[in-house]
Amino acid sequence: MFFGKKKQREQDDSIIRRQNVQETPLQIDENLNHYILIILDSCRFDTFKSANPKNMQRLGSLEQRWSYASWTAPSHYNLLMGLFPHSSPQKVYASEYYKKEFVRFNERLGTTNFEFHKLVPNLYLPRYLQQLGYETHARVSMPVLNPNTPINVGFDSYKLMEKHNDMAAMIDDIDFNSERPQFVLFNVGETHYPYALPDEPTDQWPRIHGVHGVFKHLDDHVVGGKLQEQKGPEFFDQKSLDELKDRQVKAVKYLDTVIEKLYDRVAAGTYITITSDHGELFGEDDYFGHGPIMHELVLNVPFIEGRISA
Repeated sequence: MFFGKKKQREQDDSIIRRQNVQETPLQIDENLNHYILIILDSCRFDTFKSANPKNMQRLGSLEQRWSYASWTAPSHYNLLMGLFPHSSPQKVYASEYYKKEFVRFNERLGTTNFEFHKLVPNLYLPRYLQQLGYETHARVSMPVLNPNTPINVGFDSYKLMEKHNDMAAMIDDIDFNSERPQFVLFNVGETHYPYALPDEPTDQWPRIHGVHGVFKHLDDHVVGGKLQEQKGPEFFDQKSLDELKDRQVKAVKYLDTVIEKLYDRVAAGTYITITSDHGELFGEDDYFGHGPIMHELVLNVPFIEGRISA
């Protein structure tokens, strides 16, 4: 019986609903906003700017900011601590910068009750928002953020989508008609390699050997605990890299139409933040992609936010 239940849990890992006993919520402030955090995975600042997404820019002014990490999982952990991409200010103590950034959550949430000392000791935004009375939901594209990872803490629902590149399906998967304030995290995959739109046939995607399913097949190259030497894939030529960058620009343009659909679905007054978890390299200084890379462009991300007007 025990093993049968365990197998069922493994089969049902596409969505995990948290029903843990929580602290008694505060009296819900009637002025609280619905709040949506949109992470355009791997989208770097200059491709976003080149796309000139007019619907996204209706929210506010586009800022160039810097991610705290160059890879998806650690970056999302920072984001869910409330540490959004920073402006890299000079001659400013980190503690002073954090104060100003955390105070901005009062504007995002429409409250005066967001206090850093209440975020402690969990230091995790979704759990604190639950205490304020929020429903919390996440829809993610990347398998490294699947529901069994530590990122899934403090969410009432958390789902890894069937397709890694379909933000429209994420929007359809959320009921925005709740009477309680909602916090929704969208990890959007269209801007991640291979920068493919939902209706593009998979046989037309660009392919890098070893990138697709990389974690699934890591053990295939290990024998006796040692990595077997093998010839790596040929690096892209610059023409191909330029084409890949253009695909990310086109992905942002497409997502701008999806964002318009989101605006039509959410309540007036909803506050939305749009940013990225990290940037991407397209051949600059012989780098491609993100992860084990130390380069300013892999940390350079767009940041834009504001309230949906009535």
